[in-house]
Amino acid sequence: MTNPARDFLAGAELGTRVVVRTRIEGGYTDALGYLRSCDLTHCSVETKRGTVSLALAEVVAAKEVPPPPPPRPRRHVGD
Repeated sequence: MTNPARDFLAGAELGTRVVVRTRIEGGYTDALGYLRSCDLTHCSVETKRGTVSLALAEVVAAKEVPPPPPPRPRRHVGD
């Protein structure tokens, strides 16, 4: 049986910004970042906190997401 999320990851270009939802004990978790690798069993996503390896067997959803918004300008306190 095919899984659209896994099919998407297998066909996505490396460097694509993605969000990947995986099953964990007690629920689900998301990884948001850049797709760095994908093979038959795992994919790697580079997030703000580092690169995570995700088992494709645990992937329940995945999609491309737009680039992050630009940083907001700092507010000047006391002006």
